[in-house]
Amino acid sequence: MTMSKPLPDDAMLRSIKQRLDRPLVLVGMMGVGKSTVGRRLANVLDMDFTDADEEIVEAANMSVAEIFDQFGEEYFRDGERRVIARLMEESGAGCVLATGGGAFLEEETRELIKQEGVAIWLDAAIDTLVERVSRNKRRPLLRTGDIRGKVTKMKTEREPVYAEAHIHVKSDSGPHQTTVNRILEGLDRWLK
Repeated sequence: MTMSKPLPDDAMLRSIKQRLDRPLVLVGMMGVGKSTVGRRLANVLDMDFTDADEEIVEAANMSVAEIFDQFGEEYFRDGERRVIARLMEESGAGCVLATGGGAFLEEETRELIKQEGVAIWLDAAIDTLVERVSRNKRRPLLRTGDIRGKVTKMKTEREPVYAEAHIHVKSDSGPHQTTVNRILEGLDRWLK
């Protein structure tokens, strides 16, 4: 059994929260754990958590796949940017926001996140991503074909853009708490 590192102490958590003046925005490939890790991070920091894709689905009363199918990716990305902007403005520094895998790739959305939030790139190995995304048949960009090949190609193409995030954290197959701890350590360094 792998033991995760203990949480940073209360003083460090208080210090991070006091220095934060904007929302934490998780970016990265689909399947990297943005929603799961984001919920845990928000809980540890006693902040709100919001999943941008869930907000989009609720606002449109359609699934992400249905929006892609009916209106196309460009339409989806425009709505996604507007939802992320609204969520960041409404929540301020008291929120952890998980974005969809392609959100940070859109220049206008990326610049908004970098200027108004703390962009945290969650990164994982190809094997981890393939295993995770293979469990979810609702991902519009992976519904057909060679999933490993598509994930590998997407990761290779997207990494230079994700690298623009303020903080880079590995989120592999270990306990999610390990990833949360890495984020907290990265935040503590970045906020100095």
